[in-house]
Amino acid sequence: MPPKSGLSRRLFMGAGATLLGSSLVSGRAWAADLFPVVETANGKLRGATAAGISVFKGVHYGASTAGDNRFMPPQPVEKWAGIRNALSFGDVSPQATGSRAYEYADLIVFDRQPAGPGEDCLSLNVWTPSLDQQSSKPVIVVLHGGGFYAGSGNSFGMDGEAMARFADSVVISVNHRLGAFGFTYLGQLGGERYAGSGSVGMQDIVAALKWVKENVAQFGGDPNRVLVYGQSGGGAKTSTLLAMPSAKGLFHRAGVMSGSMLTAGSPERATENTVRLMKALDIPTSDVERLQAVPFTTLLEAQTKLELADRAKGEAPRAFGPIVDDVAIPRHPWSPDAPPQAHDVPMIISTALDERTYRMSNYDLSEEGLLKFIRKRAGDKAEEVLALYRAEDADSTPFIIQARVDTDLGFRKAAFRQAELKARAGGAPVWAYLWTWPSPAFDGRYGAVHGIDVGLSLYSIRGGLTGAQADSKLMAERISSAWAAFAATGDPNNEALPQWDAYEPTKRSTMIFDMDTRQAYDPRAEIREMWQGIKMD
Repeated sequence: MPPKSGLSRRLFMGAGATLLGSSLVSGRAWAADLFPVVETANGKLRGATAAGISVFKGVHYGASTAGDNRFMPPQPVEKWAGIRNALSFGDVSPQATGSRAYEYADLIVFDRQPAGPGEDCLSLNVWTPSLDQQSSKPVIVVLHGGGFYAGSGNSFGMDGEAMARFADSVVISVNHRLGAFGFTYLGQLGGERYAGSGSVGMQDIVAALKWVKENVAQFGGDPNRVLVYGQSGGGAKTSTLLAMPSAKGLFHRAGVMSGSMLTAGSPERATENTVRLMKALDIPTSDVERLQAVPFTTLLEAQTKLELADRAKGEAPRAFGPIVDDVAIPRHPWSPDAPPQAHDVPMIISTALDERTYRMSNYDLSEEGLLKFIRKRAGDKAEEVLALYRAEDADSTPFIIQARVDTDLGFRKAAFRQAELKARAGGAPVWAYLWTWPSPAFDGRYGAVHGIDVGLSLYSIRGGLTGAQADSKLMAERISSAWAAFAATGDPNNEALPQWDAYEPTKRSTMIFDMDTRQAYDPRAEIREMWQGIKMD
């Protein structure tokens, strides 16, 4: 069992002292501190302070993306006079409304994206333990999940207050364009003006990081110690940022949690998707400018109906996402090799053991049904495969084992590849972890499910996936201590964890996050090697 974290004790003591000091000052001084004002490059912002953490919400790093700015690179914010309130969240990028119809969706509270949809969505939220410009605190920029089509930096799981206090760091969450608003490629239909339209959602994130570089010192942060990380879609965005020349030098550590994205879309496939969208809107492909004039609700409805039609046909939705456009994204992020921009950036890459349970609902799957499921993926080796999984885990339900199989063939395969490419390229090191601690929700039904480590990585146990219990808090302390140390030093090792060696292709050192958190070398090697040897059409 690893020692209790001295890191967290020191930080909580510091936070407590700050709060105590604030409570002893005069009423007038307390009132001033309650609504602190910070001067940014564009103008003054008023935030709010609670328990030693100041938060500035809805801080615009780019202009509205409506009208003529739709599908265009992010435009700068005009400077303002006086003091602008940063007390409430800004717009989230238009997206289909989240549903509570599924139990997993209810657990992750994805239906709550505070402030509602709108195209004035280029904003970020800042939580900071200090407004002293000399503080030089580490900066943690977290990119939200939801693929490239949903979610926001305002969401329940992106709240940075607890992490700012625990890690003594500035925490920032980002809103950017999603779906058709961020990734409709018009370059082959509308000419040079729209050459970068298939990547503007990623260009938004670069613009946010430029804002961080220019302004974070005013919020007590160190612009030379910026960590960017995210889970699922947030990991895919981080993977892509590492291949964008415009992002080089804007962040100094990177984390990819369950979102290793190796390739981006092609202009040809993206154009097909755009033509389909324009047909649904009854707009001729010769008149792309009309796309900028339709109400955002109309554009979103057309996008959503097309995706639902794909699902009704049993097909994967042809979603909008970043493409290799030779403008902002000149190559596939991690294919055929590691991008040169990533050379000097240390990384952490991870997966959870049972990611895919979040997409499955056949909880009563039988062992016979499991074998049939595996046969579709392993052919005549299905019984051998099942035996190997059962040798690893005799007790888990067939439902969990099927998800583990799909996770090994998807999330884990991509993460292995990304870590191998990063390690073989040399330069800054990469660390790997495997999350095996299961969610207690529904008596452990989901296992170590996709998203289990999101809230815990921000030192939060408020979500339904983890619940407020002693084990959850312990796991939050362990994983948050890693991210805190990584943000501060570029190395996740700290006294809350056992020794964690950098990943390299011969030993494949991996931290296993469970109640018995430990380092392992090439964990689950037999299963990894087995799948490498199975070739299916």
